[in-house]
Amino acid sequence: MPYEDQLEKTILSVVEKADQPLETKEIEWMVKNKGATRIKVIYRLNNLRGKGDIKGKFVGPGKGVWIWWKKNAFV
Repeated sequence: MPYEDQLEKTILSVVEKADQPLETKEIEWMVKNKGATRIKVIYRLNNLRGKGDIKGKFVGPGKGVWIWWKKNAFV
């Protein structure tokens, strides 16, 4: 399996196992030991959001932060 697909799979697994929304930096920390850079994690999170696999929202003033959650978390 190509690295990018494995990283996406790992990120999706982290988000789906979480019982609450996660900030980007939390997800980044959880997959950091897989050799992923912050840029790659953010790119993959946005790809997953674009495909509808997860949900994400920009929150906070100024630069703010993104939070991410599984797609059926609040149904």
